[in-house]
Amino acid sequence: MAQIFQAIRIEVNQELEAIKEFLLQTPHVVSQGGRISLISYHSLEDRLVKRFIRTGKFEGEVEKDFYGNPLAPFKRIGKLIQPSTDEIAKNNRARSARLRIAERL
Repeated sequence: MAQIFQAIRIEVNQELEAIKEFLLQTPHVVSQGGRISLISYHSLEDRLVKRFIRTGKFEGEVEKDFYGNPLAPFKRIGKLIQPSTDEIAKNNRARSARLRIAERL
């Protein structure tokens, strides 16, 4: 039942479109060498964030330079950070949170 209400909320509030719009603005706002930290709370958000950090796009092929190197505005810093079992025990809402950190190239 909770997933149904979550899906309705995501659609009505256009949450995924808002995330896409935000992510597309980040390369213009973050200086070269600057870092962003993004927390996503469900898999749809996390998929968008992960793909954007990896490719600079949300779908389709990765753009490459003349030498075949991917042209992405960010590079991933570290690994995906998830809440510990202690944190989840103290704050049950943290169970689905995912933290990704990226640096502007």
